[in-house]
Amino acid sequence: MKSLQFTVSEEENGSRIDKLTAAQEEQYSRSQVQEWLKEGRVLVNGQPVKANYKAAAGDEVTIDIPDPEELNIEAEDLKLDIYYEDEDVIVVNKPRGMVVHPAPGHTTGTLVNGLMYHCKDLSGINGVMRPGIVHRIDKDTSGLLMVAKNDMAHEKLVNQLVEKSVTRKYQAIVHGIISHDYGTIDAPIGRDTKDRQKMGIVDHGKVAVTHFQVLERFRDFTLVECELETGRTHQIRVHMKYIGFPLAGDPKYGPRKTLDIDGQALHAGVLGFVHPRTNEYMEFEAPAPKEFTNLVDDLRKKN
Repeated sequence: MKSLQFTVSEEENGSRIDKLTAAQEEQYSRSQVQEWLKEGRVLVNGQPVKANYKAAAGDEVTIDIPDPEELNIEAEDLKLDIYYEDEDVIVVNKPRGMVVHPAPGHTTGTLVNGLMYHCKDLSGINGVMRPGIVHRIDKDTSGLLMVAKNDMAHEKLVNQLVEKSVTRKYQAIVHGIISHDYGTIDAPIGRDTKDRQKMGIVDHGKVAVTHFQVLERFRDFTLVECELETGRTHQIRVHMKYIGFPLAGDPKYGPRKTLDIDGQALHAGVLGFVHPRTNEYMEFEAPAPKEFTNLVDDLRKKN
């Protein structure tokens, strides 16, 4: 059983406890939290409360999360775009709109479903729902991911992420015209204090560093390449918004009036790492999908 604790902030004063609890982690639905409240798994200052309890600033909330039931993940022939594969590693180009791993209530059509059809020997370190998954990219972000086929490979690839030695470069279309050609954003990321379903720049967040380079400027937008030094949740999306250039199409962090794209204009185009067995540096590059390149062409025409 996993236990989660948090303190109600001033901004959250007066909010319903079921809403606040569900916002702690994106995978917890409000209906699921309401069941936990009925079962007495959510305690406020050590006492069980009802779902409509209005939280007060300073309340200490403890959630006892039951162990997840093992899911019978269905192997699906999803015609994955495999860039590289050997006995240890798979590099796959994930399309826009595909979720990386299953979650309760969403157990089909994910990258993991496709990987389980493609091969039977994935690392078990991340558990039954995330076999082989070393890192992830958002549903509406396209691009390259590395997947571990055994625990040795998994541990070594994760260590490279921790040591910040993995090359991860993304192309993004952002609102506004960035005047300088290069920049580095060094700002800590954590749960947004006003909306826990978002990430934000917070004083006590985790270290997050993004380097960017302007590739092309348009009338109202800029095409940039962003290189991750760290890999926090929604890092590029949060950092670019923080400096005033949110990603085009971003439903969570961007403006409503944007380009005609379903989700953020973000593509993980370059991935490089040291092979866990051979110690050889390997780098892969995947071109941006047609939907992305079409947007760039349209912006060029409007210049």
